[in-house]
Amino acid sequence: MYESFFEMKNTPFVRNIPADRLFSSPKLEDAIGRLKYSADHQKFAIVMADPGCGKSTLVRMFAASLPKDRYLPLYLSDSKLTPRWLYAGLLDQMGLEAKFYRGDSKRILQKEIETIRTVQKRNVVCILDEAHLLDKETLEEFRFLLNCQYDSMSPLSLILVGQKELWDQKLRLHAYAAIRQRIDMSIVLERLDRSEVGGYIRAHLNYAGCSNELFTGDAEEEIYRVSSGIPRMINRVCEKSLMYAYQQQKRLIDGHMVRYVADHEMLRVEEFVA
Repeated sequence: MYESFFEMKNTPFVRNIPADRLFSSPKLEDAIGRLKYSADHQKFAIVMADPGCGKSTLVRMFAASLPKDRYLPLYLSDSKLTPRWLYAGLLDQMGLEAKFYRGDSKRILQKEIETIRTVQKRNVVCILDEAHLLDKETLEEFRFLLNCQYDSMSPLSLILVGQKELWDQKLRLHAYAAIRQRIDMSIVLERLDRSEVGGYIRAHLNYAGCSNELFTGDAEEEIYRVSSGIPRMINRVCEKSLMYAYQQQKRLIDGHMVRYVADHEMLRVEEFVA
């Protein structure tokens, strides 16, 4: 709708932007570099952030950066994941059928990972999203999965991705000590600062093929204030601002327009992240 009005080739503030066109920053590049290190050395890493702060974006960029001839990324996102379905999901991505008993599925998975590692010379990278919602039994299963050759090495790289409550309400507790002690790397994604918000908006407009500056400096200031630097919230504010500008037949969005959208069409940030 507003795309043709602003002479855009693509819709700018959506979730399905190709990984190579996503906004990047020194902080994101650093996080990707640390995850690559984990993948290379078969480490156990955790990634945490507030809701909407780019965990899935980071995972997409990281997975896309892995050469397929050297790595096999496996991705699961299921808040109700049980140990049995954990193995079933991983085996399915490998083109293998799970067994009824999870112990049998686990042995098949371990054998296949060893074949991939020793014969194909590829590292298996298992990424588990929404990890803050998993119960203790499923998280414990990863500890057993990491054991290899009398616990002398890890057969794969494991990356748990979740909200900060993954640490605050689970891993930091004494009951999870055995899991916590195996963590090699912890990555926390923070909200974008003011300069990053401007870069984020411009990157998305560049993806849309928009050569004109659509948001004034005070509009970016207002977007930063309204969104508190949360990328998902920035997308919503920008999208609604573009729609409002189209309805008003305005080709430049200023701070007043963003404030109007925020006051009349947006939830408060506190409600959004609750």
